[in-house]
Amino acid sequence: MAKRIAVIGAGPSGLAQLRAFQSAQSGGAEIPEIVCFELQDDWGGLWNYSWRTGLDQHGDPVHCSMYRYLWSNGPKEGLEFADYTFDEHFGRNIASYPPRAVLWDYIKGRVEKAGVRDWIRFRNPVRRVEESDNGRFRVIAQDIGNDRETEEEFDHIVVASGHFSVPNVPEFPGFPGFNGRILHAHDFRDAREFVDRDLLLIGTSYSAEDIGSQCWKYGCRSVTVSHRTAPMGYDWPDNWTEVPLLERVEGKTAFFKDGTSREVDAIILCTGYLHHFPFMADSLRLRAVNRLATPNLYKGVTFIPDPRVFYLGMQDQWYTFNMFDAQAWYVRDIIMGGIALPDRAAMEKDVEDRTAAEDALEDDYACIRYQGDYVRELIADTDYPSFDVDASNEAFFQWKKHKKQDIMTFRDNGYVSPMTGVKAPPHHTKWVEAMDDSMESYLDPAA
Repeated sequence: MAKRIAVIGAGPSGLAQLRAFQSAQSGGAEIPEIVCFELQDDWGGLWNYSWRTGLDQHGDPVHCSMYRYLWSNGPKEGLEFADYTFDEHFGRNIASYPPRAVLWDYIKGRVEKAGVRDWIRFRNPVRRVEESDNGRFRVIAQDIGNDRETEEEFDHIVVASGHFSVPNVPEFPGFPGFNGRILHAHDFRDAREFVDRDLLLIGTSYSAEDIGSQCWKYGCRSVTVSHRTAPMGYDWPDNWTEVPLLERVEGKTAFFKDGTSREVDAIILCTGYLHHFPFMADSLRLRAVNRLATPNLYKGVTFIPDPRVFYLGMQDQWYTFNMFDAQAWYVRDIIMGGIALPDRAAMEKDVEDRTAAEDALEDDYACIRYQGDYVRELIADTDYPSFDVDASNEAFFQWKKHKKQDIMTFRDNGYVSPMTGVKAPPHHTKWVEAMDDSMESYLDPAA
């Protein structure tokens, strides 16, 4: 019986896995049967925007954490596919910080060219994965379109459902009586909702930085950011303040640990996301937090308690799309016998060494190099096209420096593609003045 592979999720990680197998097939290799299960009605994962929040029309949690007016918060030169450049897709060189719609179109372009859409079962959320009595895996899914449950067996499971869709939602004293709106970044959709409003954001990572910037750009009255350990420390606009952690709210007044207080109209929890895989049986479920070295994953992908199971994209991320590719090609070659796994002790030692190396990193620049080296390590063992990882690192380094120079103008800079060696042109409109995030506006040559 030919091997059967279940891929859970058709976002960037899952699509990378499909592309990896299709690449082998196009080279003449006989590949296993691939079935990809996807909750949504189209591919792209988080990049497939939905206006919905909470539950979707079928009663499942909304996967999308994207919002209108979202632009990439990192340079495209750090995430470019090595086998499908931005230049190839758009027919020309484009600016370094595309909006969501542009990136979604780029993601789709590669898999449309590869012709893997028939491998995906849309509106088919996986409800349960467990070991079967015959040494395979039983996958139970909900075929929403046909209103029925399916049950099938597979030899390998690739979990590619991501870890930025299940919000971490803390509670503070006074929340039940707050006379305004409280939401998590996962449910944020439109900055125009908060025009002329005073906002309190809790958290200091990318969500707080970017949602606050979006709301400032579209006309909120003020932004207050509450931090647990340290402020972000950028040169914020005059109506932006960083304060210590929130202690409580009374009515619409927020009180902070330094004794200060302020009136706010809305509280946005930018408090991160959970690694959450309730569909996986206990013995197969990854339990992790957001860091560069993921526990229980050999080479960052193979689930050590059961090496027939793989998890993609589970790391904290500087690299994204091309790292998912590196992982997917590596997983493909394990499944197809091109890469042999060591014994359990060696796999556990691999995780220990990666964790110790991460713990010794001194700053964000070292973290970028660490993840760049990880990508380089994986692609060295496969036929994924080699690319200039150092050039990608350099784009990230310049990006960080540009953010420190001016957090509201860093998207106006351009960087050199590690694939083409060509520097991106400036966008036709400065980010603070570009109110239309559509692909048509972004790519308009006459603008």
